[in-house]
Amino acid sequence: MTLIDAKASVAEAEYARLQPAERGAAETFLALHPAGAGVPLAVVIPAYNEEPTVAEVIAEIPGEAAGLQTEVIVVVDGAKDATAARAAEAGALVCDVPVNRGQGAALRLGYWLARARGAQVIVTIDADGQYEAEEIGRVIEPILSDRADFVSGSRRLGSELTTDATRHAGVIVFGALISVLVRQRITDPACGLRAMRSELTAAVTLEQAQYQASELMISAALHGYRLAEVPTTMRDRGKHATGTKKGGNLGYGVRFARAAVHTWWRDRNAARKRLRPENTQCS
Repeated sequence: MTLIDAKASVAEAEYARLQPAERGAAETFLALHPAGAGVPLAVVIPAYNEEPTVAEVIAEIPGEAAGLQTEVIVVVDGAKDATAARAAEAGALVCDVPVNRGQGAALRLGYWLARARGAQVIVTIDADGQYEAEEIGRVIEPILSDRADFVSGSRRLGSELTTDATRHAGVIVFGALISVLVRQRITDPACGLRAMRSELTAAVTLEQAQYQASELMISAALHGYRLAEVPTTMRDRGKHATGTKKGGNLGYGVRFARAAVHTWWRDRNAARKRLRPENTQCS
């Protein structure tokens, strides 16, 4: 099975959008894990130099969540350590991209591969062990009950077992910002544990190389997808985990805000068009 053969499962236009550095890795992945042969729920994990924790995270992911069989897809984003080997040993399907491009780019490729494999629902979780994999069932439940199309975990609704007061304040501030932009209350705009219908990831525009959490949430809302939050847990990184790749708090905050505002500005016309009288159905 080659990447070209997979076009029966993934649109040709989507294939054309893959970056050159991704195509070889994606072709190798689909040769080992053919398109259309996946299960209903794909758990996508972006990983850059996460050798100490990635296997543990994979081991904690249940084989079934809310009645759906799961598979784990790890997109290794130019790691310099043994992240890919540890992930494969733990049972994940691994796409090993040779260059580092950023978490957003890794997730975008992971969504593409999950759709190619035939996933109906996609979940994301970080490779550093800060989230509870046992909560995946809770996150996908609003989708399965047709109450939402995109569900984000929320440490503010659940448990925030972290010690960074600045990051805590940032979650509140940026939650307020995104609430204004999407006209819906958002308590945690940067949770790494989230779920979505697979088709949503193809319908919205994803161009952020790094700060995709806000881009995905805002773009989904402006395109008319239903958002929901559920209580989840976030804990500090373990002592054996690698350090954060996001940089200092101030720089991270500025870049996160820039990505959020840029996405709203870029996609605001989608919301206006959707809400025009001729596009509004009344029952």
